[in-house]
Amino acid sequence: MSLLSCAVRILIVDDLHFLRWRAKSGVEISNHFKYIANEFPVTLVFVGVGLSERGLFREGDTYTNAVLAQTGRRTTRLDMRPFTVDTGTGRREWRQMLLAIEQRLVLAGKYPGMLADDLSDYLFARSTGHIGSLMTLINRGCQRAVRTGTEHLNQDLLDGVKNDAAAETARSELENAFGARRITTRTAPKTRRRSG
Repeated sequence: MSLLSCAVRILIVDDLHFLRWRAKSGVEISNHFKYIANEFPVTLVFVGVGLSERGLFREGDTYTNAVLAQTGRRTTRLDMRPFTVDTGTGRREWRQMLLAIEQRLVLAGKYPGMLADDLSDYLFARSTGHIGSLMTLINRGCQRAVRTGTEHLNQDLLDGVKNDAAAETARSELENAFGARRITTRTAPKTRRRSG
């Protein structure tokens, strides 16, 4: 089955940083990507960490460098920075992202504001603002919520979920800052609902 018969419009290639670009196979892969880009009506999206440092966009004197430089000249580099909450804009971006994730969760007990209101500060501290760490935590939390029959996410459930090593290492400083109210992810002060 080809890209054309499947009506593919975008082709995402993840974990590009694992390829050895300087090896013969790296040049072959680069040439293959060039072929796909030239022959098929698709947009290629490459995802990886430190691709510049690994030589993907570097020009040089050798054949390998010249081939890789062609890839660099056909590529628009976009960086994915971690979320920050030290400005109103950063807090709004964080909230919008949590709202978008919240809508896509498939849990019987989910409710509006579960992530964006009730867990916003907690999720930021646990992920340190990195999307990969956040998604790992939420995915593992959802698995636990289904297995335990909880069917929603809360701090007690997520406290039992391990996250990646980098996020867990950096977490305590952020938790202390949130606890002391030195920082917040909230876009506006939380108000209590009136009853009656």
